Amino acid sequence: METVKVGMREFRADLAEYIASSTPVAITRHGQTVGYFIPTRGQGEADLAALKKASETLDKLLAAHSVDIEAIVTEFKTARRQAKKPKALGE
Repeated sequence: METVKVGMREFRADLAEYIASSTPVAITRHGQTVGYFIPTRGQGEADLAALKKASETLDKLLAAHSVDIEAIVTEFKTARRQAKKPKALGE
């Protein structure tokens, strides 16, 4: 894989572009390489897989305990509406 050499100032100025790229970057200072930035890929896919697994586990737990999700959502919405209402003086 090809590495791009850039100065430290350029690296800082264009950091968002380097993060979005899949190309490793050799960071230089006064012409000498002082470090490397190696972007990672696939982490988002691993996070998504973990969230899907957690969702499946939660679905199984809710089903095992006969939890009515619609009732919970309704209760949550009611609690939010009540929390947003301005309180009367003396409450």
